[in-house]
Amino acid sequence: MSDTQSTSTTHFGYQQVAEDEKAARVRGVFDSVASRYDVMNDLMSGGLHRVWKAFTIALSGVRPGQRVLDVAAGTGDLSRAFARKVGPTGLVVMSDINGSMLRAGRDRLIDSGVLVPTLLCDAEKLPFPDAQFDLVSVAFGLRNMTHKDAALREMQRVIKPGGKLLVLEFSKPWAPLRGAYDLYSFQVLPRLGKMVAGDPQSYQYLAESIRMHPDQETLAGMMREAGFGHVDWHNLTAGVVALHIGQKF
Repeated sequence: MSDTQSTSTTHFGYQQVAEDEKAARVRGVFDSVASRYDVMNDLMSGGLHRVWKAFTIALSGVRPGQRVLDVAAGTGDLSRAFARKVGPTGLVVMSDINGSMLRAGRDRLIDSGVLVPTLLCDAEKLPFPDAQFDLVSVAFGLRNMTHKDAALREMQRVIKPGGKLLVLEFSKPWAPLRGAYDLYSFQVLPRLGKMVAGDPQSYQYLAESIRMHPDQETLAGMMREAGFGHVDWHNLTAGVVALHIGQKF
């Protein structure tokens, strides 16, 4: 009798691995980099990740009293900003599949005077009833998920009718930049990871995982297939990053 769980494969960067191994491998990457994650984000992007996240918050339209779920919240940049938007009458839940990242994010928010519920969970199996949140966000986390289609369906499920999904993720840059972008990704990033975080392999995986992630149009199609009635996107920094916005009708 065949075991589809063990024989089905997926990509981990450029490697093919068993589907049931990917989550553990991704967890190992983020366990390794959690303590230096924010420093590396600033160095890798030249601080632009703060601009990309500010743009995401600005387009979210989040208002006081609303309920927000921040999936793959990492060290909590979006969770903290959303908490200030929804105010004391609203709710922000910060979730991540990686305990090291979630603890780092929780501690960082506490240090800044922001308290939000934190939840260790898999985005492909969200532990919430249907239609609980006005908005769900996922920033730089979707590409690490084994079954992106399942995660998108779960996020759509827990959003209220009229609510939105925001997906901020690395994407496909404009053609004239791709040569320089590849040089930076595969030569500079691993060296930077070795110098700052002592872990070149994790940043090699980062570069590879970006290349394996769906491009702008493909991801928009996946969001429509997951049940979002309207999807559009905004290219940021010449398409190095894209913000996809899906509306649930």
